Amino acid sequence: MTENWTVLKVLRWTSDYLDSKGVDNPRLDAELLIGSALDKDRVGLYLCYDQPLLADELTHIHQLVARRAQREPVQYILGQTEFWSLKFEVSPSVLIPRGDSEILVEEALRLINGADSHSCDSVLDIGTGSGAIAIAIAHEFMHATEQRQLQVDAIDVSLQALQVARANAEHNAVGQRINFYQHDMAELNNFVTEHIEGGYGLIVSNPPYISSAEMNDLMPEVSQHEPHLALEAGEDGLDCYKLLSAQAMIALQPLGWLAVEVGATQAQAVQHLFEQAGLSNIFTRTDYSGITRVVGAQKTGSED
Repeated sequence: MTENWTVLKVLRWTSDYLDSKGVDNPRLDAELLIGSALDKDRVGLYLCYDQPLLADELTHIHQLVARRAQREPVQYILGQTEFWSLKFEVSPSVLIPRGDSEILVEEALRLINGADSHSCDSVLDIGTGSGAIAIAIAHEFMHATEQRQLQVDAIDVSLQALQVARANAEHNAVGQRINFYQHDMAELNNFVTEHIEGGYGLIVSNPPYISSAEMNDLMPEVSQHEPHLALEAGEDGLDCYKLLSAQAMIALQPLGWLAVEVGATQAQAVQHLFEQAGLSNIFTRTDYSGITRVVGAQKTGSED
């Protein structure tokens, strides 16, 4: 006699199976994968625990679970994730947006809305990836008055990433509010000279910051599936910060700000780079676990 697989039985089996494969949060991932296969959210699953599953439903669930057991991120399997309470399409072409980066968005909004706020009415997101940071910022100003229009530009060296970012901007109703460009941060000053007079009021970036040695210690979900171009940044993990700080004095307008996300042990080194570059009013911001996650600095004085 054919075994009767209900939603609850499959959920329990899947959770145990993923746990045996070393997956973090196996119960949550099981709920998300099964919910996706059945077109139900997590609450919907709870309401149909006793529902028997059809053969094609079991096959679909098996396919999704097999991918997760190979440590493919659940966000790639589902094709989407949430950031800043917005839905984002994700693929192996882009880094999966993480909650840590919302701290950078919070700091960007603080600077934009600060006492000298109109000096931050032009924003550049460097290494935009999925577009999460630029889109979150632009979304906050969807209903801005004509007196406070925000120019948001975003660059990435990856054409595939930009395709994802543009789609995400459209899906979140800010497609007309962000300009996306394919450009390398190593030639940031050339880009700025071509696209804006006098520099940007605010530059934000969550750049690659994993050292070459650390790449070997990353979880399989990251090391085997997420784009290394968006992760690795040389022997000390500081290559991108060196590029940004070296070009900041030209890329920023007077009184403009540079704010970046940093790795858990990098804040002091990045502050030093900013100081060497001639930036001032350096600040840091910790995440909700007490880890310094953002370093920012200002270009003070007038242009030479």
